[in-house]
Amino acid sequence: MTPGRPVPPPLGKPLVVSDETADPTPSAPSAPQGSPTLAAAYGATSAVSGLVPLTVARRVPKEDDVEIEIDFCGLCHSDVHATRGEWGVQSYPLIPGHEIVGRVRSVGSAVDDFAPGDLVGVGCLVDSCRECGSCLEGLEQYCERGNVGTYGVRDARNGDSVTQGGYSTSVVVDRRFVLRVPEALDPAAAAPLLCAGITTYSPLRYFDVEEGDVVGVIGLGGLGHMAVKIAKAMGARVVVFTTSEAKFEAAIELGADDVILSKDPEAMEGANRSIDVIIDTVAAPHDLNPYFRTLRLNGALFQLGLPPADMPPVSPGALIRRRLSYAGSLIGGIAETQEMLDFCAEHGIVSDVEVVTARQLNEAYDRMVAGDVKYRFVLDTKTLQPASEKADA
Repeated sequence: MTPGRPVPPPLGKPLVVSDETADPTPSAPSAPQGSPTLAAAYGATSAVSGLVPLTVARRVPKEDDVEIEIDFCGLCHSDVHATRGEWGVQSYPLIPGHEIVGRVRSVGSAVDDFAPGDLVGVGCLVDSCRECGSCLEGLEQYCERGNVGTYGVRDARNGDSVTQGGYSTSVVVDRRFVLRVPEALDPAAAAPLLCAGITTYSPLRYFDVEEGDVVGVIGLGGLGHMAVKIAKAMGARVVVFTTSEAKFEAAIELGADDVILSKDPEAMEGANRSIDVIIDTVAAPHDLNPYFRTLRLNGALFQLGLPPADMPPVSPGALIRRRLSYAGSLIGGIAETQEMLDFCAEHGIVSDVEVVTARQLNEAYDRMVAGDVKYRFVLDTKTLQPASEKADA
């Protein structure tokens, strides 16, 4: 285990023009020709509207754009928070979805790394400044000027329009933020890898988890079940912490080597100084101090879940006495996400999913809030209604 392992080289390189063909006085890029494409979608028109049929206008592809016909889009709990206005003021109408898998429909004139028919994906990002230190290091998720999310964010490079996500039949994305999905992966089950997969892969990779390491996973939901699968594929011994004895069998089926009932003080004491890195996926306030006691010298706890209220205080003594790290981690950059997809294909890893129709979306949201999903929902976009003749977004 080596903290701070560098990420792969960035994929989002600028378009290259040779010295021989370069125009010494280049003109401004020509305006895209044609009309926006109308795509069927589902989204929210207000914080209380629920998800309803909508039509979204997708921009005319530019020279470095990829137009994607969406087949599947995963449902993330953050979609629920966003559409219901639980993360502050939101712009409506809003079409969520940032776990997109589909086939390339067309490419711009400057795109030579994708072709029509390719199986591709789009995750949580569709742009960044591409110039700051983070972007140049392949860490677009930490863009110092603010990255552009797949939905609900103003896109300065495209007329300041608000991005709209993957609960739709198509999307147009700059080629730098399009990922190649290995054909070996089931496209529906691969969709959540674009969020849940990379969110758990990135901190495990940062700590260079390898054979002989022990990884703890707090919580066994959408993120937790991916953390178990990925850590196990990296060669680690995996220990799941859960408050529910009912999840013991499921954890073992997913590949966990041991399961600890976190509300049992004796069981927690028995795990003292036994774990190298913990992935905390719980999005509700909980006391971290008992988990710090399970970490070995130089161990780390990565917070991935984002609770809506303050967490109980962390005891500095728990960190100081073992030189522990308490850290956060946000999805992953484009190059790292591609690496994750290739890793998952090599090891046969996908998410455990339940595919839903458009008409089941609101029910799926309610079930997500209730924790009634094992472990991710995925929308089949073929079940969307036909687009209307006028765009709503």
